[in-house]
Amino acid sequence: MSDTAAPFAMPPTDGTLLARLGIDVLEVRPDGAVGTMPVEGNTQPYGLLHGGASAALAETLGSLAAVAHAGPGRAAVGVELNATHHRAARGGTVTGTARALHLGRSVATYEVEVADEDGRRLCTARLTCMLIDAPA
Repeated sequence: MSDTAAPFAMPPTDGTLLARLGIDVLEVRPDGAVGTMPVEGNTQPYGLLHGGASAALAETLGSLAAVAHAGPGRAAVGVELNATHHRAARGGTVTGTARALHLGRSVATYEVEVADEDGRRLCTARLTCMLIDAPA
């Protein structure tokens, strides 16, 4: 598991949802991850940050941390994501911070806080990933 895992190598993101949403992954560790995303371009029709964009940021960060925890030759697949949206954002950049809640051999769970530039919590998400052998 994570105590023997090699340093995390970020996979290419060209052509992925990360690139489309403008997600910038800043740090990935087995016990968590940090990344940012612009509000602009990720809003719903009323000009507010789309809840699905917050959920995508949360799942991205939790999944990457879970892969780092799983270690070489292993993968992580999301099996459950929930998100509570506390307040709205109309502009700027949001930051997601994933923190491990459980790091097991077959399951990893993370809480992800999405906050605005003033540090106000916009969303709290929880992601559970199953850890599996990486596809060949």
